[in-house]
Amino acid sequence: MTVPLTVGVPRERKDGEHRVAITPDGVHELVVHDVPVVVEHDAGVGSSISDDAYRAAGADIAATADDVWARAGLVLKVKEPQPDELAFLRPGLVLFTYLHLAAYPAVADALLTERVTGVAYETVQAESGALPLLAPMSEVAGRMAPQVGSHFLEREHGGRGVLLGGAPGVRPARVVVLGAGNVGWNAAWIAQGMEAEVLLLDRNLDRLRWVDQIHRGRIMTLASNQLAVERAVAEADLVIGAVLVPGGRAPVVVTDSTVRSMRAGSVIVDCAIDQGGSVANIHETSHAEPVYEVAGVLHYAVGNIPAAVPHTSTYALTNATLPYALALATHGVRDATAEDPELARGVNTIDGEVVNPAVADALGRECTALDDAIAN
Repeated sequence: MTVPLTVGVPRERKDGEHRVAITPDGVHELVVHDVPVVVEHDAGVGSSISDDAYRAAGADIAATADDVWARAGLVLKVKEPQPDELAFLRPGLVLFTYLHLAAYPAVADALLTERVTGVAYETVQAESGALPLLAPMSEVAGRMAPQVGSHFLEREHGGRGVLLGGAPGVRPARVVVLGAGNVGWNAAWIAQGMEAEVLLLDRNLDRLRWVDQIHRGRIMTLASNQLAVERAVAEADLVIGAVLVPGGRAPVVVTDSTVRSMRAGSVIVDCAIDQGGSVANIHETSHAEPVYEVAGVLHYAVGNIPAAVPHTSTYALTNATLPYALALATHGVRDATAEDPELARGVNTIDGEVVNPAVADALGRECTALDDAIAN
């Protein structure tokens, strides 16, 4: 019989990150399956969850992060380990979080050096191609993107002074969304609800048909190609980047020259920044300093957008991750991945090897088959 792994939940260290990896309900679900849970003191404060709520659910509250990492066989996090957390990595540890290794190769190096089993939320993938653990945060990020964009379009915040929905007799803002996946579709949906003029671009015509059937023309759809993107972006007040390659680096679809063709005071919100970004030369920003200017265009490139609404995000994330976390904790990586191909696709690193093809390609490393890596 497999002995359950102790689950550790440290407080998030990334700048502006207020989410936590599990709710008290999630803790209770683990505990009733005989999984010990250790939560760092005040880990849930940013999400308006108290230590007492975790205690009532059956968790042990640890005073320090060091204690959590040392006691845990399976660490649940929200974001990739920060530089000061890399020292906690050790051989045999299982880490289950958003890793985004294509954008953070130093984290990949640390996982490989310390022979950590890294299971990434963003690469858990169904046979259909759906990404069940990326979806909830993609939905939150997409729904926030027009809200963020409208804020920075205000003159006081450096924008053109354009109201997203316009006014009677005044044209609304033009919002261009690049990518019709979960982020893009949700962004387009909210933007059209704010009465903006919305143009959604994607190369997948079936996806565009689906959006068109639902929104009946309230969201304009356009097949994506280089010239179509250049024309659309040049005329946009707000551009939302929502292009995704599961496990890999996001493709750059907005070139530097295209950015420079935009009007001064326009805004770019690049939701793909945690996969490297879809805009040329863009770099990650933080909630404390969310924007910077290039050629008069404001660039918003916060890598953890949903952290701005951590209570909502934490509950949405736990709803999705809990069944997989429970499987890992009660069955171990070998048996859990053997029983669930979706979870198997989530494994990025194990015992010093990269085992996800897309991640290996993005990092320029050899890919080892998961079965072979586990067998070793």
